[in-house]
Amino acid sequence: MPTTTTSDASPIPSEPLHSLSTALADAVAAAAPSVIHVRRGRGGGTGLAIADDLVVTSSFHAADDAELGVPGGDGELATRPAELVGRDPGTDLALFRVPGGGLTPARLRELDGVRVGQLALALGRPGRSVRASLRAIGVLGPALRTPWGGQLDRYVETDRALPRGFAGGPLVDASGAVLGLGTRTLIRGADLAVPTATIRRVVAELLAHGGVRHGYLGVSAYPVTVDDEAGALIASVDAAGPAAAAGLLVGDVILRLAGAPTRGPDGLRAALWDRPGAEVEIALRRAGQPLTVTVALGARTLRDRLGASRRG
Repeated sequence: MPTTTTSDASPIPSEPLHSLSTALADAVAAAAPSVIHVRRGRGGGTGLAIADDLVVTSSFHAADDAELGVPGGDGELATRPAELVGRDPGTDLALFRVPGGGLTPARLRELDGVRVGQLALALGRPGRSVRASLRAIGVLGPALRTPWGGQLDRYVETDRALPRGFAGGPLVDASGAVLGLGTRTLIRGADLAVPTATIRRVVAELLAHGGVRHGYLGVSAYPVTVDDEAGALIASVDAAGPAAAAGLLVGDVILRLAGAPTRGPDGLRAALWDRPGAEVEIALRRAGQPLTVTVALGARTLRDRLGASRRG
């Protein structure tokens, strides 16, 4: 590698490497004031300030009674209590409000123009100091439904695993702008970055409702096949739910929702998931006869669904 020398013959890096090194250090410095220490047990995790009084972090690692370390102008951390606004296990995001505000919001950017192979930095603050891990954008994929039922607007994975304590911290570009938030729990064996478009959407839902709302029909169902078409056989109907209001009955077989095949209870839940409060047409069989019913779906959060089994 070519080098130049100073008058005392000490080698210094070539200009391209020196410029890259300086740019990466500047990116860390730009984002560091927004990188928050999240205290938990004997260790620590990371969060990201996204507003004057709001911090988003990894839901899996965050306790309800969070205590944060907020960096000040002198680089020291000020201990601040934080109140849980809500969490979304589907995207592994938790949102906290810091009474009194005074945080430094991060600069968020969308993924437009980002390409596989570009350099990025994962940042964490598992202790007092901000830490950086250099990586490359390994995978850029389309929207993805997570095993917990959340929706990622894009699939973003870097080329190697997150260091311990970095979950909930930002993935930043060479200017220090945030591309996403690191998570280790959504997809087994994959350390992803929840993209900023998803963060904005989920945060808006958490602020408004304390959770991300999903479509709710109010039935329990079992798989069945009618004339070689898989459907969902209604086994029970919630008396106060949308299905009961629309006249659906035990024994009805739901074959299509909003024109798309349900292919059983799992498909029915997936079709309902992103339609909170929507009015949809349901095609079913009742006593062997085809019937179409219009239903105004309800809306509830994943927390509302806990304890419900085989329900849509």
